[in-house]
Amino acid sequence: MKKRFVPSALIAALALVACSEQNQTATAEKTAPVGESAAAIPADAKLAANQTITINNGAEPESLDPHKVSGVPESNLIRQMLIGLTTTDNDGNTIPGMASEWSTDDNKVWTFKIRDAKWSNGDPVTAQDFEYSFKRLTDPATASPYATYLADFGVINAQDIVDGKTNPDQLGVKALDDKTLQITLAEPVPYFPDVLIHTSVKPVNKKAIDTHGDKWTSPGNFVANGPYNLKDWQINERIVLERNPSYYDDANTTINEVVMLAVPESTTETSRYKAGEIDVTNSIPSDQFQQLKAELGDQVKVAPKLCTYYYEFNHTKAPFNDERVRHALSLAMDRDIIVDQILGQGQEVAYQFTPTSTQGMKNYTPEWKSWDKAKRIEEAKKLLSEAGYSESNPLNFELLYNTSEDHKKLAVAAASFWKDSLGFVNVNLNNQEWKTYLDTRRKQEHQMSRGGWCADYNEASTFLNTFKSDNSSNYGKYSNPEFDKLMLSTLGADVTPESRGEIYRQAEEVLDKDAATIFVYHYVSAGLVKPYVAGYSSKDPQSTYQVKNWKILEH
Repeated sequence: MKKRFVPSALIAALALVACSEQNQTATAEKTAPVGESAAAIPADAKLAANQTITINNGAEPESLDPHKVSGVPESNLIRQMLIGLTTTDNDGNTIPGMASEWSTDDNKVWTFKIRDAKWSNGDPVTAQDFEYSFKRLTDPATASPYATYLADFGVINAQDIVDGKTNPDQLGVKALDDKTLQITLAEPVPYFPDVLIHTSVKPVNKKAIDTHGDKWTSPGNFVANGPYNLKDWQINERIVLERNPSYYDDANTTINEVVMLAVPESTTETSRYKAGEIDVTNSIPSDQFQQLKAELGDQVKVAPKLCTYYYEFNHTKAPFNDERVRHALSLAMDRDIIVDQILGQGQEVAYQFTPTSTQGMKNYTPEWKSWDKAKRIEEAKKLLSEAGYSESNPLNFELLYNTSEDHKKLAVAAASFWKDSLGFVNVNLNNQEWKTYLDTRRKQEHQMSRGGWCADYNEASTFLNTFKSDNSSNYGKYSNPEFDKLMLSTLGADVTPESRGEIYRQAEEVLDKDAATIFVYHYVSAGLVKPYVAGYSSKDPQSTYQVKNWKILEH
């Protein structure tokens, strides 16, 4: 029986149920939620005459090309301007985007119907736009940091294209006509529509790229199919987005202008928030959290977030090509102090990579979790000794982190844990601004680096795929054939949601056995939001906010 995803008002109201159903293999007909939820406001509330919002985005983006980026700051911007086949509602549930509906017989061959929509230059949005964009993503000439994204889900020939073994024209993505796109996978992936919300699979306008080349992302050249377009870009200061009248749902958009700042320091953005210069912050200083809660009350927003903070080893060279060294530093990391005393916002200690609230995950608990601090330190010293380190031959390495007061604070704490508990570990801290930091990691020019990974979709593979040997986001170059085999087995035709969850648990066990990375904590989303920003939701665990769902109330 063909499974068809079509719009209905009932499913829009029950989006959570529908989203959950998409992650199960079944023969029953499925229906997709439709429409993009607009912000609800109190019946007696009045809108402000000036519908402009200022948001701190936390960093200067490395690009606004969805095929050239990998970070959260970039996605926050691109999400406002480009809409993929699927998107999310105000609470983070998967809903139709440029595809008004989709269908599949077997979770392998997927057919998407493209809605009537236009680009900001007046061109119609077509299935050919998506075929072009997906092929551009996988093309080695693009050098996308997310080049393997489609390969992770078995899109036909995606990995061979990334590896240079075949031509991008052979990708299993085909426009059957202007309004019909077909995507073919090697194995069934029942949650495939959920993964298409990601930045890397958003469409780009071929005409804009052919005309302007790399300059197509400049103000005046950018062509959007979403609610906003690029108006102004002042490097290291602000990016201004303006409402796109060509957007198909413009009638349900209220905010006219979005100002995105690039302030990395949380204390600075908090001061500017209090001065009325920022409406929504990127973070909250950990040492001011309790004070701000008492002072600002409901303006402090805290919510679960599917993200993990970690310290990444470069496995390609000493000292972290030695498993004993990696294990020792992981055991000596005092995660409880970081979560309870340094951060104190509700973060959760991480004993695995995947956040424990991730849909379909069976969680893994390492044996060493039950050890007290003394036993962990004793074992860490033993491992370092076996690896040849001592007072006369100390372990020296560099820890890279990007500009942020909290990242610096945690790096100092980590260095202190290792020095104080192990005695002969010396850490040199290296701070780099966002774009340089990303480039350093991608080129494996670091020894250890602060890292953070946020879910591209609500399913454990969004985390674990990044440790596959050939994954383009595997900046530490961890490699284990056993792990790769486990992740490949999650896409088998006979895999149930329950058995898939167990495979993920086993994959986490392999990462722990290898001390692949030091997983430190699972995030919460903590920020400040002005009370006149209506429609802001704290229910989205992926923080895929869209300004078109918000309104500015009179204040």
